Amino acid sequence: MLTQLVIQDYAIVDRLELDLSGGMTAITGETGAGKSILLGALGLCLGERAEAGSVRHGCERTDLSASFEIARLPAAVEWLEARELGAEECLLRRVVTANGRSKAWINGQPATVADLKALGELLIQVHGQHAHQALMREETHLALLDDYAGLKGKRQALGETFKEWRATRSKLKKRSEAGSEVEARRQLLRYQVEELDQLALGEAELEVLEQEQHTLAHAEETLRETQFAVECCESDDGGALSLLNQAYARLSALPGSDKGVLANTLAILSDARIQVEEATGELARFASATELDPERLAWVDERLGDVHRIARKHHVAPEELYALHQSLSREVAQLEASDEDLEALSSRVAECRERYREQAKALSKARQKAAGKLGKEVQQQLAFLAMGKARFEVAVSSRETPSQDGLDQVQFLISANPGQPARPLTRVASGGELSRISLAIQVVAASHSTIPSLVFDEVDVGISGATAEIVGQLLRKLGENGQVMTVTHLPQVAAQAHQHLHIEKQAKRDSTLTHMALLDEQGRVSELARMLGGVTLSEQTLAHAREMLDASQRRPH
Repeated sequence: MLTQLVIQDYAIVDRLELDLSGGMTAITGETGAGKSILLGALGLCLGERAEAGSVRHGCERTDLSASFEIARLPAAVEWLEARELGAEECLLRRVVTANGRSKAWINGQPATVADLKALGELLIQVHGQHAHQALMREETHLALLDDYAGLKGKRQALGETFKEWRATRSKLKKRSEAGSEVEARRQLLRYQVEELDQLALGEAELEVLEQEQHTLAHAEETLRETQFAVECCESDDGGALSLLNQAYARLSALPGSDKGVLANTLAILSDARIQVEEATGELARFASATELDPERLAWVDERLGDVHRIARKHHVAPEELYALHQSLSREVAQLEASDEDLEALSSRVAECRERYREQAKALSKARQKAAGKLGKEVQQQLAFLAMGKARFEVAVSSRETPSQDGLDQVQFLISANPGQPARPLTRVASGGELSRISLAIQVVAASHSTIPSLVFDEVDVGISGATAEIVGQLLRKLGENGQVMTVTHLPQVAAQAHQHLHIEKQAKRDSTLTHMALLDEQGRVSELARMLGGVTLSEQTLAHAREMLDASQRRPH
Protein backbone atom coordinates (compact mmCIF):
# COMPACT_ATOMS: atom_id res chain seq x y z
CA MET A 1 0.00 0.00 0.00
CA LEU A 2 0.96 3.67 -0.29
CA THR A 3 2.74 4.61 2.96
CA GLN A 4 4.10 8.08 2.24
CA LEU A 5 3.72 10.84 -0.33
CA VAL A 6 6.25 13.69 -0.36
CA ILE A 7 5.45 16.79 -2.40
CA GLN A 8 7.79 19.74 -2.89
CA ASP A 9 7.14 22.85 -5.00
CA TYR A 10 4.21 21.32 -6.85
CA ALA A 11 1.32 23.55 -7.98
CA ILE A 12 0.60 25.61 -4.84
CA VAL A 13 2.30 23.23 -2.37
CA ASP A 14 5.71 24.27 -1.07
CA ARG A 15 6.55 21.24 1.06
CA LEU A 16 4.34 18.42 2.29
CA GLU A 17 4.96 14.99 3.77
CA LEU A 18 1.93 12.73 4.14
CA ASP A 19 2.14 9.47 6.08
CA LEU A 20 -0.70 7.18 5.05
CA SER A 21 -2.05 3.95 6.49
CA GLY A 22 -4.47 1.19 5.60
CA GLY A 23 -8.22 1.37 5.79
CA MET A 24 -10.39 4.06 4.23
CA THR A 25 -9.06 7.61 4.06
CA ALA A 26 -11.46 10.40 3.14
CA ILE A 27 -9.97 13.42 1.38
CA THR A 28 -12.09 16.56 1.63
CA GLY A 29 -11.85 20.30 1.28
CA GLU A 30 -13.61 23.23 -0.27
CA THR A 31 -13.89 23.41 -4.03
CA GLY A 32 -10.61 24.70 -5.44
CA ALA A 33 -8.67 23.95 -2.26
CA GLY A 34 -6.39 21.56 -4.09
CA LYS A 35 -7.71 18.04 -3.70
CA SER A 36 -6.68 17.40 -7.29
CA ILE A 37 -3.12 18.35 -6.34
CA LEU A 38 -2.77 15.27 -4.18
CA LEU A 39 -3.93 12.94 -6.95
CA GLY A 40 -1.94 14.88 -9.55
CA ALA A 41 1.27 14.45 -7.56
CA LEU A 42 0.56 10.75 -7.09
CA GLY A 43 -0.21 10.44 -10.81
CA LEU A 44 3.18 11.90 -11.76
CA CYS A 45 4.88 9.36 -9.50
CA LEU A 46 2.91 6.68 -11.35
CA GLY A 47 4.13 7.81 -14.78
CA GLU A 48 1.52 10.29 -15.96
CA ARG A 49 2.52 13.00 -18.42
CA ALA A 50 4.38 15.94 -16.88
CA GLU A 51 3.93 19.61 -17.73
CA ALA A 52 6.03 22.65 -16.85
CA GLY A 53 2.93 24.26 -15.32
CA SER A 54 3.01 21.76 -12.47
CA VAL A 55 6.09 23.46 -10.99
CA ARG A 56 5.23 26.00 -8.28
CA HIS A 57 5.55 29.58 -9.48
CA GLY A 58 9.04 30.95 -8.99
CA CYS A 59 10.66 27.52 -8.43
CA GLU A 60 13.11 25.66 -10.62
CA ARG A 61 11.58 22.22 -10.24
CA THR A 62 9.03 20.06 -8.48
CA ASP A 63 10.21 16.98 -6.61
CA LEU A 64 7.74 14.19 -5.84
CA SER A 65 8.12 10.76 -4.28
CA ALA A 66 5.78 7.95 -3.27
CA SER A 67 6.69 5.06 -0.98
CA PHE A 68 4.86 1.74 -1.11
CA GLU A 69 4.74 -1.31 1.13
CA ILE A 70 4.87 -4.24 -1.31
CA ALA A 71 4.87 -7.32 0.91
CA ARG A 72 1.35 -8.19 -0.36
CA LEU A 73 2.18 -7.44 -4.00
CA PRO A 74 4.07 -10.43 -5.46
CA ALA A 75 3.72 -9.11 -9.00
CA ALA A 76 5.45 -5.85 -8.04
CA VAL A 77 8.17 -7.75 -6.16
CA GLU A 78 8.77 -9.93 -9.22
CA TRP A 79 8.91 -6.85 -11.48
CA LEU A 80 11.55 -5.20 -9.30
CA GLU A 81 13.62 -8.37 -8.89
CA ALA A 82 13.62 -9.00 -12.65
CA ARG A 83 15.27 -5.60 -13.12
CA GLU A 84 17.59 -5.94 -10.11
CA LEU A 85 16.04 -2.89 -8.44
CA GLY A 86 15.69 -4.45 -5.01
CA ALA A 87 12.40 -5.70 -3.61
CA GLU A 88 12.63 -4.82 0.08
CA GLU A 89 10.98 -1.45 -0.56
CA CYS A 90 9.48 0.53 -3.39
CA LEU A 91 10.20 4.24 -3.77
CA LEU A 92 9.06 6.07 -6.90
CA ARG A 93 10.50 9.54 -7.48
CA ARG A 94 9.74 12.09 -10.19
CA VAL A 95 11.37 15.47 -10.83
CA VAL A 96 9.90 17.97 -13.29
CA THR A 97 11.83 21.14 -14.17
CA ALA A 98 10.38 24.53 -15.01
CA ASN A 99 11.16 23.96 -18.71
CA GLY A 100 9.02 20.81 -18.73
CA ARG A 101 11.78 18.21 -18.62
CA SER A 102 11.27 15.17 -16.44
CA LYS A 103 13.43 12.57 -14.70
CA ALA A 104 12.37 9.44 -12.85
CA TRP A 105 13.88 6.99 -10.36
CA ILE A 106 12.83 3.65 -8.90
CA ASN A 107 14.52 2.76 -5.62
CA GLY A 108 17.20 5.34 -6.37
CA GLN A 109 18.01 3.98 -9.83
CA PRO A 110 17.27 6.03 -12.98
CA ALA A 111 14.16 4.81 -14.77
CA THR A 112 11.94 5.75 -17.68
CA VAL A 113 8.44 7.17 -17.33
CA ALA A 114 7.24 3.97 -19.03
CA ASP A 115 8.86 2.01 -16.18
CA LEU A 116 6.99 4.12 -13.62
CA LYS A 117 3.73 3.50 -15.44
CA ALA A 118 4.28 -0.25 -15.75
CA LEU A 119 5.21 -0.63 -12.08
CA GLY A 120 2.51 1.78 -10.95
CA GLU A 121 -0.19 -0.43 -12.50
CA LEU A 122 0.97 -3.17 -10.11
CA LEU A 123 0.92 -0.91 -7.04
CA ILE A 124 -2.33 1.06 -7.03
CA GLN A 125 -5.60 1.46 -8.92
CA VAL A 126 -7.15 4.87 -9.55
CA HIS A 127 -10.89 5.10 -10.25
CA GLY A 128 -11.57 8.51 -11.76
CA GLN A 129 -14.54 10.83 -11.36
CA HIS A 130 -15.21 10.59 -15.10
CA ALA A 131 -15.57 6.81 -15.15
CA HIS A 132 -19.31 7.13 -15.78
CA GLN A 133 -18.53 9.09 -18.94
CA ALA A 134 -16.31 6.24 -20.13
CA LEU A 135 -19.31 3.93 -19.81
CA MET A 136 -20.85 5.81 -22.74
CA ARG A 137 -18.16 4.25 -24.99
CA GLU A 138 -18.92 0.60 -25.61
CA GLU A 139 -15.27 -0.25 -26.23
CA THR A 140 -14.67 0.27 -22.49
CA HIS A 141 -17.22 -2.40 -21.61
CA LEU A 142 -15.01 -5.21 -22.95
CA ALA A 143 -11.98 -3.91 -21.03
CA LEU A 144 -14.01 -3.67 -17.81
CA LEU A 145 -15.25 -7.25 -18.20
CA ASP A 146 -11.74 -8.54 -18.88
CA ASP A 147 -10.31 -6.68 -15.89
CA TYR A 148 -13.04 -8.08 -13.68
CA ALA A 149 -12.40 -11.63 -14.89
CA GLY A 150 -8.61 -11.34 -14.78
CA LEU A 151 -8.35 -11.83 -18.55
CA LYS A 152 -6.08 -8.88 -19.32
CA GLY A 153 -3.05 -11.11 -19.86
CA LYS A 154 -4.94 -13.45 -22.19
CA ARG A 155 -6.29 -10.49 -24.16
CA GLN A 156 -2.77 -9.10 -24.57
CA ALA A 157 -1.50 -12.50 -25.75
CA LEU A 158 -4.37 -12.67 -28.24
CA GLY A 159 -3.48 -9.17 -29.43
CA GLU A 160 0.11 -10.24 -30.12
CA THR A 161 -1.12 -13.24 -32.11
CA PHE A 162 -3.49 -11.00 -34.09
CA LYS A 163 -0.66 -8.57 -34.93
CA GLU A 164 1.57 -11.44 -36.05
CA TRP A 165 -1.25 -12.90 -38.18
CA ARG A 166 -1.98 -9.53 -39.81
CA ALA A 167 1.70 -8.77 -40.51
CA THR A 168 2.35 -12.23 -41.99
CA ARG A 169 -0.79 -12.04 -44.10
CA SER A 170 0.29 -8.64 -45.46
CA LYS A 171 3.74 -9.97 -46.28
CA LEU A 172 2.24 -12.95 -48.10
CA LYS A 173 -0.03 -10.66 -50.12
CA LYS A 174 2.87 -8.49 -51.23
CA ARG A 175 4.92 -11.54 -52.23
CA SER A 176 2.00 -13.00 -54.18
CA GLU A 177 1.29 -9.75 -56.03
CA ALA A 178 4.93 -9.52 -57.07
CA GLY A 179 4.90 -13.14 -58.33
CA SER A 180 4.73 -12.44 -62.11
CA GLU A 181 7.61 -9.98 -62.03
CA VAL A 182 9.66 -12.37 -59.93
CA GLU A 183 9.01 -15.26 -62.37
CA ALA A 184 10.12 -13.19 -65.39
CA ARG A 185 13.29 -12.15 -63.59
CA ARG A 186 13.94 -15.72 -62.50
CA GLN A 187 13.66 -17.09 -66.08
CA LEU A 188 16.09 -14.48 -67.40
CA LEU A 189 18.57 -15.20 -64.65
CA ARG A 190 18.31 -18.94 -65.15
CA TYR A 191 19.27 -18.54 -68.84
CA GLN A 192 22.18 -16.24 -67.98
CA VAL A 193 23.47 -18.47 -65.19
CA GLU A 194 23.20 -21.61 -67.36
CA GLU A 195 25.35 -19.91 -70.01
CA LEU A 196 27.90 -18.85 -67.38
CA ASP A 197 27.80 -22.34 -65.86
CA GLN A 198 28.71 -23.79 -69.26
CA LEU A 199 31.61 -21.34 -69.58
CA ALA A 200 32.68 -22.27 -66.04
CA LEU A 201 35.32 -19.57 -65.82
CA GLY A 202 37.52 -20.03 -62.76
CA GLU A 203 38.31 -17.20 -60.37
CA ALA A 204 41.89 -16.60 -61.63
CA GLU A 205 41.58 -18.48 -64.92
CA LEU A 206 41.51 -15.41 -67.21
CA GLU A 207 44.91 -14.22 -66.06
CA VAL A 208 46.37 -17.72 -66.51
CA LEU A 209 44.86 -18.04 -70.02
CA GLU A 210 46.21 -14.67 -71.12
CA GLN A 211 49.69 -15.55 -69.86
CA GLU A 212 49.59 -18.98 -71.51
CA GLN A 213 48.33 -17.49 -74.80
CA HIS A 214 51.20 -15.03 -74.81
CA THR A 215 53.74 -17.80 -74.15
CA LEU A 216 52.39 -20.18 -76.82
CA ALA A 217 52.04 -17.45 -79.44
CA HIS A 218 55.76 -16.54 -79.11
CA ALA A 219 57.11 -20.08 -78.55
CA GLU A 220 58.77 -20.44 -81.99
CA GLU A 221 60.53 -17.09 -81.75
CA THR A 222 61.58 -17.81 -78.16
CA LEU A 223 63.08 -21.20 -79.11
CA ARG A 224 64.97 -19.78 -82.09
CA GLU A 225 66.53 -16.89 -80.22
CA THR A 226 67.40 -19.04 -77.20
CA GLN A 227 69.25 -21.57 -79.35
CA PHE A 228 71.13 -18.75 -81.08
CA ALA A 229 72.20 -17.38 -77.67
CA VAL A 230 73.48 -20.84 -76.64
CA GLU A 231 75.58 -20.98 -79.84
CA CYS A 232 77.02 -17.53 -79.10
CA CYS A 233 78.16 -18.70 -75.70
CA GLU A 234 79.52 -22.18 -76.27
CA SER A 235 80.56 -22.41 -79.95
CA ASP A 236 84.11 -23.74 -80.35
CA ASP A 237 84.64 -21.35 -83.22
CA GLY A 238 84.32 -17.83 -81.82
CA GLY A 239 81.95 -18.55 -78.92
CA ALA A 240 82.14 -16.36 -75.83
CA LEU A 241 83.27 -19.17 -73.56
CA SER A 242 86.00 -20.26 -76.00
CA LEU A 243 87.36 -16.71 -76.32
CA LEU A 244 87.33 -16.23 -72.54
CA ASN A 245 89.31 -19.45 -72.07
CA GLN A 246 91.90 -18.32 -74.62
CA ALA A 247 92.29 -14.91 -72.99
CA TYR A 248 92.66 -16.48 -69.56
CA ALA A 249 95.32 -18.97 -70.76
CA ARG A 250 97.50 -16.34 -72.40
CA LEU A 251 97.39 -13.88 -69.51
CA SER A 252 98.12 -16.52 -66.93
CA ALA A 253 101.33 -17.45 -68.88
CA LEU A 254 102.82 -13.97 -68.48
CA PRO A 255 105.56 -13.37 -65.87
CA GLY A 256 104.10 -11.80 -62.66
CA SER A 257 100.54 -12.79 -63.52
CA ASP A 258 99.94 -13.85 -59.95
CA LYS A 259 100.57 -10.32 -58.69
CA GLY A 260 99.18 -6.83 -59.07
CA VAL A 261 96.78 -5.86 -61.84
CA LEU A 262 97.12 -9.10 -63.81
CA ALA A 263 96.14 -11.16 -60.81
CA ASN A 264 92.93 -9.11 -60.34
CA THR A 265 92.15 -9.30 -64.07
CA LEU A 266 92.58 -13.08 -64.11
CA ALA A 267 90.15 -13.36 -61.13
CA ILE A 268 87.57 -11.35 -63.01
CA LEU A 269 87.99 -13.43 -66.17
CA SER A 270 87.60 -16.59 -64.10
CA ASP A 271 84.29 -15.32 -62.64
CA ALA A 272 83.13 -14.36 -66.14
CA ARG A 273 83.82 -17.91 -67.45
CA ILE A 274 81.77 -19.36 -64.60
CA GLN A 275 78.82 -16.98 -65.22
CA VAL A 276 78.86 -17.66 -69.00
CA GLU A 277 78.84 -21.40 -68.30
CA GLU A 278 75.86 -21.04 -65.91
CA ALA A 279 73.99 -18.81 -68.34
CA THR A 280 74.60 -21.29 -71.16
CA GLY A 281 73.24 -24.11 -69.02
CA GLU A 282 70.10 -22.12 -68.09
CA LEU A 283 69.48 -21.22 -71.75
CA ALA A 284 69.89 -24.82 -72.83
CA ARG A 285 67.41 -26.05 -70.22
CA PHE A 286 64.90 -23.28 -71.15
CA ALA A 287 65.18 -24.18 -74.83
CA SER A 288 64.59 -27.87 -74.13
CA ALA A 289 61.46 -27.00 -72.07
CA THR A 290 59.97 -24.74 -74.74
CA GLU A 291 57.50 -26.67 -76.88
CA LEU A 292 55.65 -25.73 -80.00
CA ASP A 293 51.92 -26.67 -79.37
CA PRO A 294 49.66 -25.14 -82.02
CA GLU A 295 46.66 -27.24 -80.89
CA ARG A 296 46.91 -25.91 -77.32
CA LEU A 297 47.34 -22.39 -78.67
CA ALA A 298 44.18 -22.77 -80.77
CA TRP A 299 42.23 -24.01 -77.73
CA VAL A 300 43.45 -21.11 -75.55
CA ASP A 301 42.54 -18.60 -78.28
CA GLU A 302 39.07 -20.10 -78.56
CA ARG A 303 38.62 -20.10 -74.77
CA LEU A 304 39.63 -16.47 -74.53
CA GLY A 305 37.30 -15.65 -77.41
CA ASP A 306 34.36 -17.22 -75.54
CA VAL A 307 35.22 -15.26 -72.40
CA HIS A 308 35.37 -11.94 -74.25
CA ARG A 309 32.21 -12.69 -76.24
CA ILE A 310 30.11 -13.48 -73.14
CA ALA A 311 31.60 -10.50 -71.28
CA ARG A 312 30.46 -8.19 -74.10
CA LYS A 313 27.04 -9.81 -74.01
CA HIS A 314 26.69 -8.96 -70.32
CA HIS A 315 28.25 -5.52 -70.75
CA VAL A 316 31.09 -6.15 -68.33
CA ALA A 317 34.87 -6.34 -68.60
CA PRO A 318 36.27 -9.89 -68.99
CA GLU A 319 37.92 -9.68 -65.57
CA GLU A 320 34.47 -8.91 -64.02
CA LEU A 321 32.78 -11.99 -65.51
CA TYR A 322 33.60 -14.38 -62.64
CA ALA A 323 32.12 -11.99 -60.00
CA LEU A 324 29.01 -11.50 -62.16
CA HIS A 325 28.54 -15.28 -62.35
CA GLN A 326 28.66 -15.57 -58.57
CA SER A 327 26.25 -12.65 -58.07
CA LEU A 328 23.66 -13.95 -60.55
CA SER A 329 23.88 -17.44 -59.05
CA ARG A 330 23.11 -16.06 -55.58
CA GLU A 331 20.16 -14.06 -56.90
CA VAL A 332 18.74 -17.14 -58.65
CA ALA A 333 19.11 -19.11 -55.42
CA GLN A 334 17.26 -16.41 -53.49
CA LEU A 335 14.45 -16.30 -56.04
CA GLU A 336 14.20 -20.08 -56.01
CA ALA A 337 14.02 -19.93 -52.23
CA SER A 338 11.25 -17.33 -52.48
CA ASP A 339 8.94 -20.10 -53.67
CA GLU A 340 9.72 -21.95 -50.49
CA ASP A 341 9.26 -18.68 -48.56
CA LEU A 342 5.84 -18.29 -50.17
CA GLU A 343 4.86 -21.76 -49.00
CA ALA A 344 6.34 -21.06 -45.58
CA LEU A 345 4.45 -17.78 -45.35
CA SER A 346 1.22 -19.49 -46.34
CA SER A 347 1.77 -22.11 -43.65
CA ARG A 348 2.62 -19.42 -41.11
CA VAL A 349 -0.53 -17.45 -41.95
CA ALA A 350 -2.60 -20.61 -41.48
CA GLU A 351 -0.83 -21.37 -38.20
CA CYS A 352 -1.38 -17.83 -36.88
CA ARG A 353 -5.03 -17.92 -37.92
CA GLU A 354 -5.61 -21.23 -36.16
CA ARG A 355 -3.75 -20.08 -33.03
CA TYR A 356 -5.80 -16.85 -33.02
CA ARG A 357 -9.06 -18.79 -33.32
CA GLU A 358 -8.13 -21.11 -30.47
CA GLN A 359 -7.11 -18.24 -28.19
CA ALA A 360 -10.16 -16.17 -29.15
CA LYS A 361 -12.48 -19.13 -28.57
CA ALA A 362 -11.03 -19.72 -25.10
CA LEU A 363 -11.27 -16.01 -24.31
CA SER A 364 -14.89 -15.90 -25.48
CA LYS A 365 -15.76 -18.85 -23.27
CA ALA A 366 -14.17 -17.15 -20.24
CA ARG A 367 -15.96 -13.88 -21.02
CA GLN A 368 -19.33 -15.61 -21.32
CA LYS A 369 -18.79 -17.23 -17.94
CA ALA A 370 -17.65 -13.98 -16.29
CA ALA A 371 -20.41 -11.87 -17.87
CA GLY A 372 -23.17 -13.54 -15.86
CA LYS A 373 -21.27 -13.16 -12.59
CA LEU A 374 -20.44 -9.51 -13.24
CA GLY A 375 -24.06 -8.76 -14.10
CA LYS A 376 -25.32 -10.32 -10.87
CA GLU A 377 -22.75 -8.59 -8.66
CA VAL A 378 -23.36 -5.17 -10.22
CA GLN A 379 -27.11 -5.64 -9.86
CA GLN A 380 -26.63 -6.45 -6.15
CA GLN A 381 -24.68 -3.24 -5.68
CA LEU A 382 -27.33 -1.26 -7.58
CA ALA A 383 -29.88 -2.51 -5.07
CA PHE A 384 -27.76 -0.91 -2.31
CA LEU A 385 -27.62 2.30 -4.36
CA ALA A 386 -31.41 2.76 -4.54
CA MET A 387 -31.76 1.10 -7.94
CA GLY A 388 -33.21 -2.14 -6.66
CA LYS A 389 -35.74 -2.40 -9.48
CA ALA A 390 -33.11 -2.08 -12.18
CA ARG A 391 -31.87 -5.13 -14.08
CA PHE A 392 -28.26 -5.03 -15.22
CA GLU A 393 -26.86 -7.47 -17.77
CA VAL A 394 -23.57 -7.99 -19.57
CA ALA A 395 -24.16 -9.18 -23.14
CA VAL A 396 -21.37 -10.92 -25.04
CA SER A 397 -22.03 -11.31 -28.77
CA SER A 398 -19.93 -12.27 -31.78
CA ARG A 399 -18.12 -9.67 -33.88
CA GLU A 400 -18.37 -9.74 -37.66
CA THR A 401 -14.62 -9.36 -38.12
CA PRO A 402 -11.70 -10.49 -35.94
CA SER A 403 -9.86 -7.84 -33.91
CA GLN A 404 -6.92 -7.73 -31.56
CA ASP A 405 -9.40 -7.94 -28.67
CA GLY A 406 -10.98 -11.12 -29.98
CA LEU A 407 -14.21 -12.15 -31.64
CA ASP A 408 -16.51 -10.64 -29.01
CA GLN A 409 -18.55 -7.49 -28.65
CA VAL A 410 -19.45 -6.62 -25.06
CA GLN A 411 -22.39 -4.40 -24.12
CA PHE A 412 -23.69 -3.35 -20.73
CA LEU A 413 -27.51 -3.50 -20.77
CA ILE A 414 -29.87 -1.90 -18.28
CA SER A 415 -33.56 -1.98 -17.61
CA ALA A 416 -34.35 0.74 -15.12
CA ASN A 417 -37.98 -0.30 -14.61
CA PRO A 418 -39.69 -3.69 -14.25
CA GLY A 419 -41.29 -5.05 -17.39
CA GLN A 420 -39.03 -3.13 -19.74
CA PRO A 421 -36.48 -4.99 -21.87
CA ALA A 422 -32.82 -4.40 -21.13
CA ARG A 423 -31.33 -1.97 -23.62
CA PRO A 424 -27.78 -0.71 -24.20
CA LEU A 425 -26.58 1.42 -21.32
CA THR A 426 -25.28 4.07 -23.72
CA ARG A 427 -28.83 4.79 -24.92
CA VAL A 428 -31.10 4.72 -21.91
CA ALA A 429 -29.28 5.64 -18.68
CA SER A 430 -29.70 9.14 -17.25
CA GLY A 431 -26.84 11.09 -15.72
CA GLY A 432 -27.71 10.15 -12.14
CA GLU A 433 -28.22 6.51 -13.08
CA LEU A 434 -24.89 6.46 -14.90
CA SER A 435 -23.11 7.71 -11.79
CA ARG A 436 -24.58 4.97 -9.63
CA ILE A 437 -24.03 2.25 -12.25
CA SER A 438 -20.43 3.38 -12.67
CA LEU A 439 -19.89 3.31 -8.90
CA ALA A 440 -21.43 -0.15 -8.66
CA ILE A 441 -19.14 -1.47 -11.39
CA GLN A 442 -16.07 0.11 -9.79
CA VAL A 443 -16.91 -1.31 -6.38
CA VAL A 444 -17.32 -4.77 -7.86
CA ALA A 445 -14.09 -4.43 -9.83
CA ALA A 446 -12.21 -3.23 -6.77
CA SER A 447 -13.51 -6.11 -4.66
CA HIS A 448 -11.95 -8.54 -7.15
CA SER A 449 -8.68 -6.63 -7.53
CA THR A 450 -5.42 -8.20 -6.35
CA ILE A 451 -4.07 -4.69 -5.73
CA PRO A 452 -4.94 -3.59 -2.15
CA SER A 453 -4.49 0.17 -2.76
CA LEU A 454 -7.43 1.91 -4.41
CA VAL A 455 -8.10 5.58 -5.11
CA PHE A 456 -11.62 6.86 -5.81
CA ASP A 457 -11.73 10.39 -7.19
CA GLU A 458 -15.20 11.84 -6.61
CA VAL A 459 -16.92 8.67 -7.84
CA ASP A 460 -19.93 9.63 -5.69
CA VAL A 461 -20.90 12.57 -7.90
CA GLY A 462 -24.66 12.69 -8.43
CA ILE A 463 -25.44 10.73 -5.25
CA SER A 464 -26.90 12.09 -2.03
CA GLY A 465 -28.89 11.25 1.09
CA ALA A 466 -29.21 7.66 2.22
CA THR A 467 -27.58 6.42 -0.96
CA ALA A 468 -24.47 8.44 -0.14
CA GLU A 469 -24.28 6.78 3.28
CA ILE A 470 -24.44 3.37 1.62
CA VAL A 471 -21.64 4.39 -0.77
CA GLY A 472 -19.53 5.31 2.23
CA GLN A 473 -20.23 1.95 3.83
CA LEU A 474 -19.18 0.15 0.62
CA LEU A 475 -15.92 2.08 0.44
CA ARG A 476 -15.18 1.46 4.12
CA LYS A 477 -15.77 -2.25 3.61
CA LEU A 478 -13.24 -2.24 0.74
CA GLY A 479 -10.77 -0.41 2.98
CA GLU A 480 -10.97 -3.01 5.71
CA ASN A 481 -9.03 -5.44 3.52
CA GLY A 482 -6.57 -2.94 2.10
CA GLN A 483 -6.25 0.78 1.51
CA VAL A 484 -8.91 3.02 0.04
CA MET A 485 -8.47 6.75 -0.52
CA THR A 486 -11.52 8.62 -1.69
CA VAL A 487 -11.93 12.27 -2.67
CA THR A 488 -15.48 13.24 -1.74
CA HIS A 489 -17.80 16.21 -1.20
CA LEU A 490 -20.33 14.12 0.74
CA PRO A 491 -20.26 14.13 4.57
CA GLN A 492 -22.11 10.79 4.58
CA VAL A 493 -19.12 9.25 2.75
CA ALA A 494 -16.40 11.08 4.69
CA ALA A 495 -17.94 10.04 8.02
CA GLN A 496 -17.39 6.38 7.17
CA ALA A 497 -13.61 6.75 6.77
CA HIS A 498 -11.03 5.36 9.17
CA GLN A 499 -8.92 8.50 8.60
CA HIS A 500 -9.83 11.94 7.33
CA LEU A 501 -7.39 14.09 5.34
CA HIS A 502 -8.39 17.74 5.04
CA ILE A 503 -7.08 20.06 2.35
CA GLU A 504 -7.38 23.82 2.49
CA LYS A 505 -6.01 26.75 0.58
CA GLN A 506 -4.26 29.49 2.58
CA ALA A 507 -3.73 32.90 1.00
CA LYS A 508 -0.84 35.02 2.21
CA ARG A 509 0.18 38.50 1.19
CA ASP A 510 2.10 37.49 -1.95
CA SER A 511 1.34 33.79 -2.37
CA THR A 512 -1.28 31.07 -2.09
CA LEU A 513 -0.41 27.71 -0.56
CA THR A 514 -2.27 24.46 -0.01
CA HIS A 515 -2.18 22.84 3.41
CA MET A 516 -3.03 19.17 4.01
CA ALA A 517 -3.35 17.42 7.36
CA LEU A 518 -4.94 14.37 8.95
CA LEU A 519 -7.75 15.47 11.25
CA ASP A 520 -8.26 14.40 14.83
CA GLU A 521 -11.76 13.61 16.09
CA GLN A 522 -12.66 17.23 16.79
CA GLY A 523 -11.27 18.28 13.46
CA ARG A 524 -13.35 15.66 11.71
CA VAL A 525 -16.50 16.89 13.44
CA SER A 526 -15.77 20.46 12.34
CA GLU A 527 -15.09 19.41 8.74
CA LEU A 528 -18.22 17.26 8.56
CA ALA A 529 -20.20 20.18 9.92
CA ARG A 530 -18.75 22.44 7.22
CA MET A 531 -19.71 19.90 4.59
CA LEU A 532 -23.23 19.72 6.06
CA GLY A 533 -23.95 23.35 6.73
CA GLY A 534 -21.48 25.63 4.98
CA VAL A 535 -19.22 28.32 6.46
CA THR A 536 -21.25 29.18 9.56
CA LEU A 537 -21.24 26.25 11.96
CA SER A 538 -24.22 26.19 14.31
CA GLU A 539 -24.50 24.03 17.39
CA GLN A 540 -27.13 21.98 15.62
CA THR A 541 -24.83 21.40 12.64
CA LEU A 542 -21.93 20.41 14.88
CA ALA A 543 -24.18 18.08 16.84
CA HIS A 544 -25.43 16.51 13.64
CA ALA A 545 -21.85 16.06 12.43
CA ARG A 546 -20.80 14.42 15.71
CA GLU A 547 -23.81 12.14 15.64
CA MET A 548 -23.04 11.17 12.05
CA LEU A 549 -19.40 10.41 12.88
CA ASP A 550 -20.23 8.47 16.06
CA ALA A 551 -22.87 6.42 14.26
CA SER A 552 -20.61 5.50 11.35
CA GLN A 553 -17.70 4.53 13.60
CA ARG A 554 -19.91 2.44 15.93
CA ARG A 555 -21.74 0.66 13.13
CA PRO A 556 -20.48 -2.91 12.54
CA HIS A 557 -19.10 -3.30 9.03
